[in-house]
Amino acid sequence: MTLKDGKTGMTLKIVKIEESELKQRMMTMGLIPGTKVKILRSAPLGDPIAISIRSYNLALRRADAEKVQVQQIG
Repeated sequence: MTLKDGKTGMTLKIVKIEESELKQRMMTMGLIPGTKVKILRSAPLGDPIAISIRSYNLALRRADAEKVQVQQIG
């Protein structure tokens, strides 16, 4: 399952980030394997999605969220 597939309200744990141009940038922003994230909402047309990670909210494009492998924990 990827972060892109998450639905509003789901709590997920990051498993892996696939290789991409933004991998290092995403890890700098806190998207590290083992970190819990919560899907807050999607924009009206579906892109971007807002997530809560650690102590802040982050908006990601769906194309970037597709690179983040997650598992559901709640």
